Amino acid sequence: MTFSDFHFEEQVNQALDAMGFSAPTPIQQQAIPAIMNNKDLIACAQTGTGKTAAFVLPILNNICKNKSTGKVNTLVIVPTRELAMQIDQQIEGFSYFTNATSIAIYGGGDGKTFDAEKKALITGADIVICTPGRLISHLNMGYFDTSGIKHFILDEADRMLDMGFNEDITMIAEKLPKQRQNLLFSATMPPKIRQLSNILLKDPITINIAIAKPNVGILQAAYLVHNHQKIELIKHLLKGKDHDHILIFSSKKVYVKEITRTLNKEGLPAKAIHSDLTQDEREQVLLDFKNKKAKILVATDILSRGIDIKGINLVINYDIPSDAEDYVHRIGRTARGDNTGVALTFINADDCYNFSKIETLIGNEVKKLSLPDGFDSGPTYDTKPRKHGFQKKRFVHKKKN
Repeated sequence: MTFSDFHFEEQVNQALDAMGFSAPTPIQQQAIPAIMNNKDLIACAQTGTGKTAAFVLPILNNICKNKSTGKVNTLVIVPTRELAMQIDQQIEGFSYFTNATSIAIYGGGDGKTFDAEKKALITGADIVICTPGRLISHLNMGYFDTSGIKHFILDEADRMLDMGFNEDITMIAEKLPKQRQNLLFSATMPPKIRQLSNILLKDPITINIAIAKPNVGILQAAYLVHNHQKIELIKHLLKGKDHDHILIFSSKKVYVKEITRTLNKEGLPAKAIHSDLTQDEREQVLLDFKNKKAKILVATDILSRGIDIKGINLVINYDIPSDAEDYVHRIGRTARGDNTGVALTFINADDCYNFSKIETLIGNEVKKLSLPDGFDSGPTYDTKPRKHGFQKKRFVHKKKN
């Protein structure tokens, strides 16, 4: 199957040709015809499967076919500003030969940014990609006329519900026209997503693509390592190695800062990204990473679903994510498309049980590597739940102080 089978408008086909797109991915093969037929849709597909193009292309095609009303045509709700920017950048590429306009709207900017967003909403940007809180701020001002919205899209809906945006999404939906197309994309399909789809969607088509399975192009391995050995192990793995892009994840920003400081002292140019940075600082860090001014990016899970940079060939999990499914999203930053990549995970004694749940989720045992020469032995891989693990140790530690 090729994109020509969808019979897109010529402007869309030109963009696809210019970008070198020829064969649609499985999610695109199933979703695009449904969206073009104006069906509501609930799709379960992880990042890296081409789901953004799956909804952007038919929406752009619809915009090309119909005369502009001067109002916002499509509203895309996403959990993070990084994802909003990423989708907006992809729309810019796909819409190059069209007259379609788009804008990413998210919190953290200054007054000028807010004014630019307000102007786009009033004059009617064709596609608005936004985080829930920021959009509600504009809606509460009363100047955003939502009557022209024909497509309402929720991307990474499971992540938004995990972040507590359920009420915000419902509030936004209530302010939109009743007659609209609803598209819900999620990497997982827990009961709360089904409940949301029952409220928002009308007789939807359901699509399931590779639920919670890492890309086959990712070589996964793990080290059993004590906490005090982790940074030394990172230094050993990276020193003298040539990598295009390296992404290191940690669940806590205090570790992100510590790792970044240590790597920079070792002459390894690293940048950190976490919630303490301003929006401008975060955007600059991502730009530096994308342009290879810094080949190492150390991040909290804020980026596990919100970054799409080509050439990330190594992902290191400094610690185990709290949610097994977040492991799939973390390592999914590498081996994008047809590329390959490596994902290494550090497992301490308290993480063994949780990592066994990750292995159950992905349906494979991840190979445990021996620590390099010069390192003391790490913990054994004991997957029984620890009744007196980290929490008790931390409590005793506090008493001693």
